[in-house]
Amino acid sequence: MSEPLAFPTSLGTSTADEIRLLGQDLTADLMGKVGFGELAFWLVAMRRPTPSETRVFEAVLVALADHGFTPTAIAARLTYLSAPDSLQGALAAGLLGGGSRFLGVTEDCGTYLHAVIAAQDDLPTDDAGWDALALEAVAATRAAKRFVPGLGHPVHKQGDPRTPVLIGIAEEEGLRGPHLRLFEAIGRVHEQVLGRRLPLNGAGVCGAALADLGLPVELLRGFALLARAAGLLGQIAEERRRPIGMDAYLAVDRNAVYVDPADEEG
Repeated sequence: MSEPLAFPTSLGTSTADEIRLLGQDLTADLMGKVGFGELAFWLVAMRRPTPSETRVFEAVLVALADHGFTPTAIAARLTYLSAPDSLQGALAAGLLGGGSRFLGVTEDCGTYLHAVIAAQDDLPTDDAGWDALALEAVAATRAAKRFVPGLGHPVHKQGDPRTPVLIGIAEEEGLRGPHLRLFEAIGRVHEQVLGRRLPLNGAGVCGAALADLGLPVELLRGFALLARAAGLLGQIAEERRRPIGMDAYLAVDRNAVYVDPADEEG
């Protein structure tokens, strides 16, 4: 006799009478007792976060939820303008724009910091040691003709207001770990290599904080997208109340200027 089919999972299962999630009774143990941010952490880490971890994690989600008329927000609004019958399409359009310039920096920075830290036999114990490690990492990245993720911001040229606040929250909760410390050190020393001073951006500090929580660096972009999904839903709700999509479309379309391809040569 053949073995019955079995698809193992540690997430959700259900019967006619019960829904279980993470080994808990959904209705008796989780609903009304576990916050959404706490549950999102738990679903990925396979462990319930401490209150301190939950505070840092949810601060990251709040920091990444919305940043005004970014390309992701504009994409969602214009898609909703074109297909108001497809809310999911508008949300998806915004989320698909989460890449190396917007949102994806969270994962890129966390992965970068994690690679530097994982290559060390012993981690620094003071700021001077972290600065030396950061200087070495930035110099190697520059020599490889790559960018250091988490540096610079198109709007916050003098400093991203989210960065010091998130570092402060992590410090208060005893969770200012090696990724954040290395990121801070990069902020102190990168000018020596790059020749100019750039702010540590919010997406980068969020990646460092998430990595310090022990979350898989390969999934950090997912948390940025989780946060931005809430912001995009807000953008679409506002588009319904106070639309700007049509104006944005017409501003571009009515000012389009034909250029002969021959004029672009050379």
